Amino acid sequence: MQPADYETLTPDQAIAYQNELRQKIRIEPLDKPIRIIGGADISFNKYSEIVYAGIILLKYPEMTVISHASVVSRTSFPYISGLLAFREVPALLEVWNKLDIKPDLLVLDGQGIAHERRLGIATHFGLVTDVPTIGSAKSRLRGKYAEPANEVFAQSPMYDRDEVIGTALRTKRNCNPIFISPGHRISMEQSVEVIKNCIRGYRIPEPTRHAHLLVNKVRVDDSGKDTQFSLF
Repeated sequence: MQPADYETLTPDQAIAYQNELRQKIRIEPLDKPIRIIGGADISFNKYSEIVYAGIILLKYPEMTVISHASVVSRTSFPYISGLLAFREVPALLEVWNKLDIKPDLLVLDGQGIAHERRLGIATHFGLVTDVPTIGSAKSRLRGKYAEPANEVFAQSPMYDRDEVIGTALRTKRNCNPIFISPGHRISMEQSVEVIKNCIRGYRIPEPTRHAHLLVNKVRVDDSGKDTQFSLF
């Protein structure tokens, strides 16, 4: 199935397709160097069909921005928890196809396998493009964990029953942890180490922080407003 076909799916059909894709997930060590890392994010008003998608590319581990691309797209797939990839992946794929350079690894603002059916946005996009991906989420969707100590890089495994599906990572003192899970073609341990290397004093890693700023600027520019964004 192509992402362009997602518009035709019912929620039950989307869940069935997630269960089909689940069989293809590869959580395994990334065996090539990371020289360029990407960050991807989506911005939209909850009940709007307009979607603002962006990908930003940075040198790794320097975190120097080298390129970006964005699109304004539309989707009629409903806003349903656990199925957001069906709203977001088609627009992100449009952006992906606009990039002159493809990153060695892409970090997405959302879940990887820390998802009821292990098909968060990072895993879904990784499967569609066959690119290594990591999910870096600001909130938990699935999994139980002990609160990490209030120290930078304190971490705690996230469990779904007996399975470790992610890591709660404290990236800044006195801030809530972020939730890291591998998407596709990278290990759990590597996912956490990469995200640690992408922290530069903010709560969220540089790839998704810059992607967030990018898509919100695109959304504001599209609406004709002049607003500044900051991600503490």
